[in-house]
Order: sequence, then C-alpha cells, then structure tokens
Amino acid sequence: MIKVALADDHEIIRNGIKMVLENESQINVIWEASDGQETLDKMDEMQPDVLIVDIRMPMLNGLEVTQKLKQKDPSIKILVLTMHDDSEYIIKSLEYGADGYILKDTNKIEFIKAVKMVNDGQKYYSGDVSTTIVNYLSNPKATLATNQGQSKNDHKDYQLTRRELEILKMIYDGVPNKEIAEVLGKSVRTIETHRFNIMKKMEVNNITELLKKVEREKLV
Repeated sequence: MIKVALADDHEIIRNGIKMVLENESQINVIWEASDGQETLDKMDEMQPDVLIVDIRMPMLNGLEVTQKLKQKDPSIKILVLTMHDDSEYIIKSLEYGADGYILKDTNKIEFIKAVKMVNDGQKYYSGDVSTTIVNYLSNPKATLATNQGQSKNDHKDYQLTRRELEILKMIYDGVPNKEIAEVLGKSVRTIETHRFNIMKKMEVNNITELLKKVEREKLV
C-alpha cells in the first residue's frame, strides 16, 4: 500500500485528486493539507510514502515546502502537481529536489504512473516539463539566461509569469479560451484557471476592468 498525502489549497481539487488515487487499490490517502505550513506540521506527525504538492498555496508555496522538507530529509519523496508549466517553476522544483513534476491536465493513467514511479524511487516529469529539464541539464547557463530575460518582462507590480503574460495578450486580442487552449496545447480548464489567477493578481473583478487596465498600463 502506497501512503499518499495531498497539499492543495482548493478543497474541490483535493477531493478530485483523492478520488482518482483511491480508485487504485494500492494507494491510500492518509492526510490532506490546505497550505504550506499545515503541510510541514503534518509531515512531522505522519510522513507519507509520497507527498503530492501544489505550487500556489497560502503561508508557504509548494516549492518552499519542497525545499524545506528536502533540506531536512532528502529521502522524502515529493511529486509536484500543478497547472504551472512555466520554466522558472520547473527548474526551481528540480533545484529544490522534487522527485517529479506533472501538470493538472495530465490524464489519470499518467498521474497514477507518476505516483508509483516516485514511490519506487524514480523521477517522473510529464512531456513538456521533460523538454525544459533536458534543455536545462544540457545547457543550464543558457536556460537560466532565458528565464532571467523572461522575468524582466514580468510586470513588477503584478508578478505575472511568462505564460500568464502570453495568455493575457491573447485575451486582450479577443482570443476565446478554447482557441487559447488549442494554441498552447492545454485544456480549457487550465486556461480558465490561468485567467482567474491573472485577474486576481491584477486586482480586477471582470474582463472589462482587465482590458481597461491592460490598455491603460500598456502591459502587452
């Protein structure tokens, strides 16, 4: 039996992940956490075989949790499950010692495979993520330089990632979510989540306010 713990600040998402995992007879979810600090506290009480952690969480984000846990005990197995496919997040997870990194639009079969491989002491990175890692390992200086260049394009006030800026430009150009998803090779749900995060970061309540702010501040 593989003992798994889930750390994600969205209860609905945790419930969905738990349902997928517990459909497997070999997997048991032993606890859940809704923020980074709660994750660290529960890890002290009961350590799972595999910790599945989201990146964006209150208190401490998933990458900070990964870094702290790995510094304390490198043998802890951590699988990052997130909607963020930005290279800066992927590389940070690699540097902090994550054992895997997969996206939330991954299918159930690949997700279960990732959990089992990480539990067996192997590494698992989904398709697009693997490409970024291969590029980084083959030429880390060039990859880091590219990321630093991208970071300079992120708006200082709103801290939009490269991917969020890309989506914001398409939203401003009037591209529907479905077409954005097709262009980026992502699910509509992933694009909707990006869109929600963009609006939250930019502190707007609707698309009209978003477009006015983009135009006024010349963000794209």
